[in-house]
Amino acid sequence: MNIDEKTIRNLCTDPAFERGQKYRNEGRIQRIERFDVVATAIVQGSSQYDVTVERGEGTIDARCTCPYDGAGECKHVVAVLLDVAADTPRDESERVESALQNVSADGLRTFLRDVLAEHPDLRDRFLARFGDTCKSVEEYRVEIEQLFDRHAQDYPVVTDAIDFSHFFELAERYHERERYLKAATVYRALFEGIDNNGVRIDAAYDHYAKALQSALDGYVKCVLAADPDQGEFEKYISVLEDQAASEHSANTEQFYRAIDDLEERR
Repeated sequence: MNIDEKTIRNLCTDPAFERGQKYRNEGRIQRIERFDVVATAIVQGSSQYDVTVERGEGTIDARCTCPYDGAGECKHVVAVLLDVAADTPRDESERVESALQNVSADGLRTFLRDVLAEHPDLRDRFLARFGDTCKSVEEYRVEIEQLFDRHAQDYPVVTDAIDFSHFFELAERYHERERYLKAATVYRALFEGIDNNGVRIDAAYDHYAKALQSALDGYVKCVLAADPDQGEFEKYISVLEDQAASEHSANTEQFYRAIDDLEERR
């Protein structure tokens, strides 16, 4: 799919388009690269945001780590799309493919081990796609708790939107491999982690509400796909019941809706 100004305007509101133009003209795109049909960039706004744009047949799939929850794409995505339309970055996949043809299996294995040792998020994604084990819900919750801690270093509350995309991607990888209960473990850690930290959230409320609801929807979908026996099914229901009944929960209604959804679709 070609990217031009008309296409970009159709993906966003007029104010977002104008702000995206301004961001690009101000040089706020810190880095932009392309690998085949995927362009990635860092855009400087009130914080640095990661933008990913993937072109398909007649489609553009764009993601940004900013908390924008309005209509259409955000200004950061618009800035990147405008930059791609004006001067498409060099396709790095060509150099990678050329190198892969000449590297030995041992050399590739050594490189991959080094990269996975240095990048925990990438290691999680690798194991979700190729491994046979999964972290426990407690381990994932600790990671989510650490995210909240880092975002509350300067204030006693969290005033920006935390990016949970890594966890959602992990869950999706497990789901693609039909490892539904492992995906449900990730989704559970997400909705419990967000709900347990609700008292610390003091901005971007829609962002956290949507993330929690997406995690609940994913949990329901995966439990149903796994089709556990009645005893196990009741355990997955009790997880939602316990969270709904917790004293600190501000999302009780969402948890009970998820319970109803599970029971009605069983």
